[in-house]
Amino acid sequence: MSRHPRCSRLAFVALGSNLGASREVLRAAMQQLQAFSSQPLVKSSLWQTSPVDCPPGSPPFVNAVVGLVAGARETPKSLLVKLQAMEKEFGRQPKKILNEPRSLDLDLIAFGGEMRNTPELTLPHPRAHLRRFVLQPLAEIAPEVVLPGHAKTVEAWLKELQSNETIVRLAS
Repeated sequence: MSRHPRCSRLAFVALGSNLGASREVLRAAMQQLQAFSSQPLVKSSLWQTSPVDCPPGSPPFVNAVVGLVAGARETPKSLLVKLQAMEKEFGRQPKKILNEPRSLDLDLIAFGGEMRNTPELTLPHPRAHLRRFVLQPLAEIAPEVVLPGHAKTVEAWLKELQSNETIVRLAS
């Protein structure tokens, strides 16, 4: 992620919701995420997206991505713990079915140049470069970013992505 300012502390978080008032949920979540950043958040638009690898009949998602500058003492793990607590605050229930509908889903996509592969956390997110619902909003705010361990920019991944996902920018 060397092409983005303050890269060592810059984290990208993908937000998604397909239960309840999803637009309002994401806006409220973005406000709360500001508390985790030492600089103003960089926020994508909200995007309505088709569910990917979800149970049949799952409603569409509203997705977005934010960039935040983590504090000096923040680690990928400590940020992940905060994101998981926030999901619970917004009514996220323990998973019963893989990719089931949820009120709020927060995924840590990248944290500076960190690369991790533990049972709790993989960085960068292992499927981010394969998902239009992540790449489109990420390209909106950081098209030139190169995720750790990859050679292509977010914009290049998006241009090359072959996917049947539908994604529409929502009016603000």
